Amino acid sequence: MTPEQEPRGPVDASLTPRYAGIATFAKLPRIEDVPSADIAVVGVPFDTGVSFRPGARFGPSHVREASRLLRPYNPAQDVSPFALRQVVDAGDIVANPFNLAEAVEQIETAATELGDRVDKIVTIGGDHTIALPLLRAVNKKHGPVAVLHFDAHLDTWDTYFGAPTTHGTPFRRASEEGLIDLSASMHGGIRGPLYGKGDLEDDAALGFQIVTTEFVEEHGVPAALERIRERVGRAPLYISIDIDVLDPAHAPGTGTPEAGGLTSRELLRIIRGLADLPIVGADVVEVAPAYDHAQITAVAASHVVYELVSAMSAQSG
Repeated sequence: MTPEQEPRGPVDASLTPRYAGIATFAKLPRIEDVPSADIAVVGVPFDTGVSFRPGARFGPSHVREASRLLRPYNPAQDVSPFALRQVVDAGDIVANPFNLAEAVEQIETAATELGDRVDKIVTIGGDHTIALPLLRAVNKKHGPVAVLHFDAHLDTWDTYFGAPTTHGTPFRRASEEGLIDLSASMHGGIRGPLYGKGDLEDDAALGFQIVTTEFVEEHGVPAALERIRERVGRAPLYISIDIDVLDPAHAPGTGTPEAGGLTSRELLRIIRGLADLPIVGADVVEVAPAYDHAQITAVAASHVVYELVSAMSAQSG
């Protein structure tokens, strides 16, 4: 590797204060400032698909702001992700806030084009509607993928007010479209009330198994990891993380909070336990800064993105 090809890492915080300069993710270079890139962090400031609290359109900038505190060496995974691969901030994907169908098409097109330029993408949302066009883009590159979906909610409902595409329906649509591996997909962190027992029956028919927060509480993270790894195997893996998988004590800034969630420590441990799997893409969604005092949710989300990038960095290329 020539000096020109060596990865450019974050801005040196000993030379430029973290609170100064452009707020790219983890102070990384922008995609237009490097000749090529391996992993891109991209935002999708879109929340037209929400059913309760709005505001996730401001999530990408909020998470970037909190990510200023991240550092280049990850001791938990024993990896320096920005030294191994060229990681960049690819800015934001523009999505029409007045036309949901057009926005979904824009996200799919932009994610497909970005996927042609880089090996892997981690997306910061935005609401969970964006998972559907992101999975369509990933499918063009990898075919059906195992989906590991961390969330308080199933997100496999059929419609809301007759609308088939919302933040509560992306994984039903993905299953119906053949985007997911029906034998290797799973939800993690599911909890709280449902509309009826039939929700669980529908979910299983769509190709998902479940690890609940109650299971994590009763059996611990190692047992949850064992169940997840047994389910997803070695299939190409897409990880989709709704920040409301965390308890509101750890992530108050989100659109549909549910009591009794994972701790940020538990979620980070689970991601680290998946680091050797063939992760082909990921998203972290539903950060709504208007409800996020002291950046609690943004700090958690930025560390989740960092762990995902760290895991991907050892696999790219």
